[in-house]
Amino acid sequence: MSFQQLEPPIPVHVLDKGAGFAIAVIDYGQEHNLIWVTAINDTGEIWCAPNPRVRMQANWTMGRVKPPAVARSGGDCSGADEPMRAEIVKPN
Repeated sequence: MSFQQLEPPIPVHVLDKGAGFAIAVIDYGQEHNLIWVTAINDTGEIWCAPNPRVRMQANWTMGRVKPPAVARSGGDCSGADEPMRAEIVKPN
């Protein structure tokens, strides 16, 4: 078993729980999912979420839109209703 504290914490979305910050990862070995120790923003709860339930938040700078599973759950990990889009304005 391995426990790794994340510094800095990683902003994530736990399906059915909401947006939060992963503060650590637990690895029980090759027969198990990674476990993300996550503080949920809205409730302050700490959840140990299995890897298939955790998604990265949207990140406009990196070109990462809201994950489809988060969009279907009605949650948003970035705090915005829709991912931001860059608009290129060409000079006349």
